[in-house]
Amino acid sequence: MQHDRSFTRVIQKQVGARYLLFLPEGYGADPAQRWPLILFLHGAGERGSDLSLVKRHGPPRLAEERPADFPFIVVSPQCPEGETWDADVLLALLDEVCATYAVDEERIYLTGLSMGGMGAFDLALTAPHRFAAVAPICGAGNPLRVRPEHAVLPFWIFHGDQDEIVPPAMSAQMVEALRAVGAPVKFTLYPGVAHDSWTQTYANPELYQWFLQHRRHGAATA
Repeated sequence: MQHDRSFTRVIQKQVGARYLLFLPEGYGADPAQRWPLILFLHGAGERGSDLSLVKRHGPPRLAEERPADFPFIVVSPQCPEGETWDADVLLALLDEVCATYAVDEERIYLTGLSMGGMGAFDLALTAPHRFAAVAPICGAGNPLRVRPEHAVLPFWIFHGDQDEIVPPAMSAQMVEALRAVGAPVKFTLYPGVAHDSWTQTYANPELYQWFLQHRRHGAATA
């Protein structure tokens, strides 16, 4: 079965979600093959009803520009205007995508920038056993929500040390709280970088290599 690699979907379940979907080269050639998935959460500036805004930054943009470099299914929902990320909506979206496409559910990765970094922290803390690894960028979370069950989930957290929109201390607090319960955490603090710490992060192939080193429940790949 042949698929276009990039297209728009709308789902309506108990909740609704509009999203972009990218399918990697070779998808569908082997019906038995399961593919890793990246769930990308955009920032506040891309909210609304124009899905093209979602491709301004990050994995949906890079997957379209360099499809050969992306061996992932990429799911990029759009948050409605005036709202913030809702964990129930995002989990319903994941359920729909996993039921419809050839997703390797042991290799689902979560990332987001700014408001999306906040959404990534929130979703990871809400459903830690759903993801294999998480990369929040210039985001913030609630360290009081961190519990021992979050120790199963690897994090790579990114922030610019000159960020005046979301202070880097917000990421540092999450790093401290996650490490306190034993979660494997990497923290990259970019010197001299303001709020846009996502451009260099998403352009770095090491991020995607790091994703692929992890499977759900903390079991590293061979």
